[in-house]
Amino acid sequence: MNTPAGGESRVRAYTQFLIAILYFILARILATHGAQGLVSDAWFPLASQAMLVFLLLVGYSSLGFWQNHQINPMKEQGLPLRTGWFHEAGVGVAVGWAVAVVCVLPMTWNGGIAILLFTHLSAWNWLLADAAYFALATLAEEIAFRGYGFQRLMHAVGPVAATIGFAGVYALIQSFLPGASFISFVVSLILGVVLTMAYLRTRALWVSWGLNFGWKASRALLFGLAVNGVSTHSPVVQGNPMGPYWVTGGGFGLDGTWIALVVLLAAMPVVYRVTRELDFQYNAPVIVPGGIAVDLDEAARRQHEAAMAEKAPAEPLLVQIVPGAVPTQSKLPEEIPPGGSAAAQLDSA
Repeated sequence: MNTPAGGESRVRAYTQFLIAILYFILARILATHGAQGLVSDAWFPLASQAMLVFLLLVGYSSLGFWQNHQINPMKEQGLPLRTGWFHEAGVGVAVGWAVAVVCVLPMTWNGGIAILLFTHLSAWNWLLADAAYFALATLAEEIAFRGYGFQRLMHAVGPVAATIGFAGVYALIQSFLPGASFISFVVSLILGVVLTMAYLRTRALWVSWGLNFGWKASRALLFGLAVNGVSTHSPVVQGNPMGPYWVTGGGFGLDGTWIALVVLLAAMPVVYRVTRELDFQYNAPVIVPGGIAVDLDEAARRQHEAAMAEKAPAEPLLVQIVPGAVPTQSKLPEEIPPGGSAAAQLDSA
């Protein structure tokens, strides 16, 4: 897995990776300032993530088309609308939700969660908006950390080094959030590796996007817990975990707990197992035929036509008579006189 793909210069691929990183920073700045000037504060998170996704898709598709001559750059980024893509995303959501539930269970054994519900209609409307926010935010993360930039770095240094490098970059960005700690850094690092493994196994972002969405949206929208230090995502459910810090993560949430670290490590073989068929389908080596290409159907057709075609009558052959040598007659014995002996005659001869 450490061997990069051949054909293109590693230096060129690494330069394209750096361009992708710079464009991601520029896109975030443009999305933030653009959303601030278009919508109110209440709609700002959703609008900024929508603009970021749009800028990343357009920018990386343009780079893929211009720099790498990709015919379908959206597909090359990891978003092919292939058969079963919705099912792949659903598998990822199921795995992410299961990881969140396993992390929440220890809270119920060590203090519990105080839950406050808001059931008025406006709260449910905002719940849909928050679900769309998580869908866009996780999609932006997948495009940024497992899309064009990751693929260029993978071409330059190989998939293992690219996986560790991008997971480290993701963890470093998360470490600047308020309330982050060393444990949250390691959890973000492991999460990045798990998501990248899902991409490499399927050659698409559907499973990793679903897993990322299920892991974050389940905690916020279903249990009302904090995600990366923010606890105001769900307008319907507000959860207040009660228990030791190593289980709850305090105000930062499960992203800063040893429980999440252990569960995410245990999720690696699960992701490996559920993507087995997709890995076989999209990562199986392509068999390239050797030798000279032969059209067997065309050859059989020509042979059949040659056998069934009416043959013209053959022209008569010319017969040439060559004069041969006249055989020489052997010398006959002289005529035997009457009454003579044949033996005597032969003796005299």
